[in-house]
Amino acid sequence: MLQRVFVAKKTALADTAQRLLREWREQLGLTSLADVQVWHRYTVDGVSEELFARAMTTIFAEPPVDTWTEHLKIGPQETAFAVELLPGQYDQRADSAEQCLRLLDPSVEARVAYATVYVVTGIKQPVDIVKLKEYVINPIEAREAAWEMPRELIAPAHQPQPVPVLDGFISATRSELLAMLTQYGLAMDEADLAVVQEYFRDQVDRDPTLTELRVLDTYWSDHCRHTTFGTELTHVDIEAGHFTEPIVEAYDWYSEVHNGLYSENPRPQSLMDLATIAVKSLRAQGLLQELDESEEINACTIKIPVKTQKGTEEWLLLFKNETHNHPTEIEPFGGAATCLGGCIRDPLSGRAYVYQAMRVTGSGDPRTPFSETLTGKLPQRAITTQAAAGYSSYGNQIGLATGQVREYYHLGYVAKRMEVGAVVGAVPADQVVRRVPEPGDIVLLVGGRTGRDGIGGATGSSKEHTESSLTTAGAEVQKGNAPTERKLQCLFRRPEASRLIRRCNDFGAGGVAVAVGELADGLTINLDAVPKKYDGLDGTELALSESQERMAVVVAADDADEFRRYADEENLEATPIAVVTKERRLIMQWRGETIVNLERSFLDTNGASRASAAVITAPAEENYFTPQPVTDVRAAWAQTLGDLNVASQRGLGERFDGTIGAGTVLMPYGGARMCTPVDGMVAKIPLRHGETSTVSIMTHAFDPYLASWSPFHGGLFAVLQSLAKIAALGGNWKRAYLSLQEYFEKLGDTASWGKPVAALLGAFVAQSELEVGAIGGKDSMSGSFLDLHVPPTLISFAVAPGDAEHIVSPEWKGRDHALVLLETPLDEYAMPDFEVFIDHADRLFAAAEKGLLKSAQAIDAGGLAAACAKAAFGNHIGARLSDALTPTEWFAARPGSWLVELDREVAEQWALDEHITIIGATAGDSISLAGVTLPLDALQARWEEPLEKVFPTKTLQPAPLYPVSPVAGNPTHRARITIGTPQVVIPVMPGTNCEVDTARAFEHAGANVSTVVVRNLTPQALNESVEALVKAVETTQILAFPGGFSAGDEPDGSGKFIAALFRHPALTEAVNDLLTHRDGLILGICNGFQALIKLGLLPYGEIRELAPSAPTLTYNTIGRHISHYAMTKIVSTKSPWLMYFEPGELHRIPFSHGEGRLYAAPDVVQALAANGQIATQYCDEWGSVHETMPANPNGSVAAIEGLLSPNGRILGKMGHSERYGPYVAKNIIGQKKQKIFQAGVDYFTGR
Repeated sequence: MLQRVFVAKKTALADTAQRLLREWREQLGLTSLADVQVWHRYTVDGVSEELFARAMTTIFAEPPVDTWTEHLKIGPQETAFAVELLPGQYDQRADSAEQCLRLLDPSVEARVAYATVYVVTGIKQPVDIVKLKEYVINPIEAREAAWEMPRELIAPAHQPQPVPVLDGFISATRSELLAMLTQYGLAMDEADLAVVQEYFRDQVDRDPTLTELRVLDTYWSDHCRHTTFGTELTHVDIEAGHFTEPIVEAYDWYSEVHNGLYSENPRPQSLMDLATIAVKSLRAQGLLQELDESEEINACTIKIPVKTQKGTEEWLLLFKNETHNHPTEIEPFGGAATCLGGCIRDPLSGRAYVYQAMRVTGSGDPRTPFSETLTGKLPQRAITTQAAAGYSSYGNQIGLATGQVREYYHLGYVAKRMEVGAVVGAVPADQVVRRVPEPGDIVLLVGGRTGRDGIGGATGSSKEHTESSLTTAGAEVQKGNAPTERKLQCLFRRPEASRLIRRCNDFGAGGVAVAVGELADGLTINLDAVPKKYDGLDGTELALSESQERMAVVVAADDADEFRRYADEENLEATPIAVVTKERRLIMQWRGETIVNLERSFLDTNGASRASAAVITAPAEENYFTPQPVTDVRAAWAQTLGDLNVASQRGLGERFDGTIGAGTVLMPYGGARMCTPVDGMVAKIPLRHGETSTVSIMTHAFDPYLASWSPFHGGLFAVLQSLAKIAALGGNWKRAYLSLQEYFEKLGDTASWGKPVAALLGAFVAQSELEVGAIGGKDSMSGSFLDLHVPPTLISFAVAPGDAEHIVSPEWKGRDHALVLLETPLDEYAMPDFEVFIDHADRLFAAAEKGLLKSAQAIDAGGLAAACAKAAFGNHIGARLSDALTPTEWFAARPGSWLVELDREVAEQWALDEHITIIGATAGDSISLAGVTLPLDALQARWEEPLEKVFPTKTLQPAPLYPVSPVAGNPTHRARITIGTPQVVIPVMPGTNCEVDTARAFEHAGANVSTVVVRNLTPQALNESVEALVKAVETTQILAFPGGFSAGDEPDGSGKFIAALFRHPALTEAVNDLLTHRDGLILGICNGFQALIKLGLLPYGEIRELAPSAPTLTYNTIGRHISHYAMTKIVSTKSPWLMYFEPGELHRIPFSHGEGRLYAAPDVVQALAANGQIATQYCDEWGSVHETMPANPNGSVAAIEGLLSPNGRILGKMGHSERYGPYVAKNIIGQKKQKIFQAGVDYFTGR
């Protein structure tokens, strides 16, 4: 029986609807639009009326914040339409609802279909409704849903047809082959198809199957085999011009190195050779000794020593960059999410634990009106905001700290968006076992199931975007499932599992065909064994689906069962799908038929050989680095700070969790005001136990306008600037390794080929001069839309190990310090003086080791003027700038130069050397230059204004404040029974991501910690998990609910999965016994706090049904995830958890949540305050509470951050107190340590 419910937020909490009302009025010009309602429609099958009624107020709706109805009535002035995902697309909300229903009754086979219903008032013209639907519904991923109740939720799957043989292929004429390219939408060209025909005609003597043709199309795609980069460069011509002289010298140098390296085995010049030859040359000279080389290539890998409490250990440091430009252009949320997911899986397949991410993107102006959107394109604002939501959603759920987010704005990115993710991972070297697969070894598919999403992704990303892409390319976009990938991370982090892996590949481009097909030369794949999301997939779809969160693992046959057992313990499926064979052949079987049978030698040909000439066009004669004259300093500063590529992006960056893992050394924005952006990201190596000061440093550099002027200089300065940022952060730039990201237009004529040739020549020169090599990279060569092209993009990512003790941040630290310019001069050809750069960079590293650097910053867009302003904002420290430079020189571009803050004595000594100039001193709260005084508040307002409407940093919606008096005293300092080592149990739900941080905090306090993974893949596994949790709770002293996104914080609400599970009668009884008979303690942080609220444990102290008047946690008033440090104060100490605190004590704590706003009626708040149950409040640095951001970051009523149960033994709080440790958040000022974990342990030990 089908049942349906509509759920919406109560009017006072309908923030999403109000935001849409404003957006649609502004963006679409719908001035008559008077009201918007957003309803969540759930259609449910397979559950009884009784279970549906229970689920109504525990899963689908929350009485304190929601209203719901089974029959939605549409008024005469209203228009309604429903939107649902296309069939086959992964729907996390529906999936989570099904999981929650199975928690209420493990025996049910519940099915849920979800749609969003929009009800609008005031639109009278049908054309306006059409405009609105076109704006809301992206046909790549969604469609308008039917209004009527369907007869059934899942139509019976059609039996797939046999894979066809392409009869007549080997005898087809040229015109017939050309027709096939269009008929099957192939990415290969005519020459490739002719090679395929020749192979099957002359060597195999049969027609291929459709699967074989599509497998070859995928294998040979530009995405998988870099065919553009492998194209032979027959000759390179360089136009005469003033600025091409260094390009000619660079090409001669490259040719000399090329001929020398390949003198015994000549090979053609190519883009790939240009990209890799510097490393080969440096290796031949005995350099780059930390590089880890292996036949198994998962990601860039170097060997580093890591300091631990047991001594120095050898670790592998892995890093990778990845693009998802095409998918993000057409489906921004899913494309960006899976950009990160795919990026993570590369180092993960190398057995590394991935712990930090960087996001670098390119966009057109997101403020462009909707009316100016090009035909066949999504609006720039929609692309950039939805992509940010997708990437951050995935990273936040999987539990990956994002250390830097940077978006570049350039008209060329209207042709196709740039979406680049970069990640860093690490693993103890002895945990990685690499062996060549042997005949008889088993290939396991581990992780998610297979659907139709992502089919054709590899080939689709190799095509240019066209006007029809939005309606024809939907299946090419993969769909992410971050909780499943989190489980893969946990499995691979286990040494006993990792050491069983002989070789591993992630399921990225090409699906089974490529992920499994690349593992060994000989393979027989059983496609019938591939786990499916749903029936009806044919053999070709099973072979090529790029469904995410899947890993292909080779293990010895004798180890397969053991590995599968470990996977099951982590709530993962691991299915044998292939066997390694002796014969060098790729065979795929489906329904008893062999549908792929290809010789490895043919697969490895990569299709037809290609050749092209290249012409490097001379840059314009006007030097890019010649600044425009400045006559009005005030106006120039305002114009500079208002430039989109200089303006603040804090509203964008703060939606990405930057603190999970408790290892982030520098927050993305630092200082007391958290406003100064950092030059890169730094994180401690992720030890599971103990502490370390060893860190990884990652930076990037790129200037789209410099690259547009001269791709050669763009590539060269990208490398130089990425290393300058390593030095600015206190790292040893000489230990850095690079990875390049190339993104160019679809190459056609010789001039277009000249752009990547020039850019890579520039990168080659910089690497060779500095003896630093690019050991990896990623190319994307399809950045075109009609006659629009992306700017010639070469991003340099630099990674180096370092020591947290020496890390430096860019915000000015104090007044009366000297400001010093370390300048790398440029010659008449706009080439840097590499010797000066090296001297400066070495000086900075030596000074960092000695602790001499107060702050340092590599000068970037906006020149010294922008650098000074941004350094000033963090701690609100101004400067008196000298006349050592002319006003014009303050605004000049200076890549490879630095702004440094020093003590006066040190600065005066440095200034005795060439190219080092004292340019001023820190002072006051304004910046003065050339007789002009610029207040910092005015400068900061100008800097923050350009993107505030796109990525807001504040909301004016006030939260009610009520008097809350401090409450001292703790009647329950100690438990009745002393226990030497208290037990802590941590439940790990699908989507939990803070269990390790929480466990480390309790372990550091002296507790013994155990985690219980909730396994819910089968009813039996779920029952076993409940039994295991009951036993754990019955023997523990402390129950800790960690943060995360249980079930993805779905359906539409956080903590529901945990609450549904713990309403199981046996678990409810065990928790009640812990609290009433054993003096037990319960702690919930973030998602754990949300669960305690939804269970009734807070504020009532017992599990109970929620009344409409109960307090709850709902969406932040700003309407997005927030991630930053905020000040809190202790209000009540009536709790064992707070025995070491005094009322009024202030702490600066990291927060990362989307639903942290505590909502309660005035009488409820007053009762909680009177009973001393308000544990903590948000406040400013002086302890005062506020109605709005930033002091009240989520808009909580009475600024409540944490609550207590009536007896104080249950504490719930939003702030991540567990994310603390040595060197964490060095650029954030304040007391960051809260001893709640120590207090909880000492409550039992009596210490």
